[in-house]
Amino acid sequence: MQFQVPIQIKPLDIPVTYKDNIMLTGSCFTEHIGNYLQEVKFHVLQNPNGILFEPLGVCNSLVSYIEQKRYTEADLFYLNEAWHSWQHHSRFSAVTKEAALRQINQSQEAANAFLKKADWLIITLGSSFVYKLVDGTPLATQGNGYNVVNCHKAPAQTFNKHLSTIEEIVTAFDSTIHRLFHFNPSLKIMFTISPVRHIRDGVQENNRSKARLIEAVHHLVNKFSRLYYFPAYELVIDVLRDYRFYDIDMAHPNYAATQFVLEKFTESCMHQDTARLSADIRKLVIAKNHKPFNPASVQHKQFLQSQLEKTMLLATQYPYLDFTDELAYFAKG
Repeated sequence: MQFQVPIQIKPLDIPVTYKDNIMLTGSCFTEHIGNYLQEVKFHVLQNPNGILFEPLGVCNSLVSYIEQKRYTEADLFYLNEAWHSWQHHSRFSAVTKEAALRQINQSQEAANAFLKKADWLIITLGSSFVYKLVDGTPLATQGNGYNVVNCHKAPAQTFNKHLSTIEEIVTAFDSTIHRLFHFNPSLKIMFTISPVRHIRDGVQENNRSKARLIEAVHHLVNKFSRLYYFPAYELVIDVLRDYRFYDIDMAHPNYAATQFVLEKFTESCMHQDTARLSADIRKLVIAKNHKPFNPASVQHKQFLQSQLEKTMLLATQYPYLDFTDELAYFAKG
């Protein structure tokens, strides 16, 4: 008896390998993928503006990397005893303008340099809803209708909420993708839709929002070469399809669901040799994070020595990967 709807994921024409530079941008689910790739030693840069949920914010951020935009005091506003940018997540906020601008512009420079040499750009979209500043409110420093990527707990009357149309999403990405391919002719782009349910918007509104993202992304994938789609959303919503795969908030996929998606990502998006190597590296990472009951025991020292030998072998075989932390940790034995 079959208890899951089967899903066929077409392997990538050009699979991901350890030689690739991978930039990731988008919603919080982006960071599940990015953290996993980073953990197993891929060369990644993720979310240079912080978490971004909607397409227009993602497009604006990518264009800013291409143009190597430098932010100034005019791009900041003061709220709740901190300085913020409407184009950045709150992780870039700071108690002084100088500190906020320093970390924002350092991230811009790093994003520009990385995107120029990136082999892959993975974009995870979470919502079609955008928030626009309302003219006349105290915090509308950028003018009426200015799109913001993070509300920074500003009063609700500061914004108008707008559900982007499919045409608006496609138009924004159409222009951005052309610019990306001109900036980096070897770049490949993978789209995913976040399986996180934005139920604060309402169940029906969340479904409308996701539907527009899916339709827009498939339009783009069908139009451009070097664009691909990975069905993270469908894997959780249609294959797992059970609230036991969600956290207590009933909105975020839990650990089991996330691992299931990452397993499918590895199977369908990575070269076979790369997938095997990533599995070996993950074992080392788990071993490094192991908390021994008795660190002074002979058994634990033998364990460390065994892991050190495995790490040294991989470091010799793959000199372009950085095993510095693992070598230092296992050498303690």
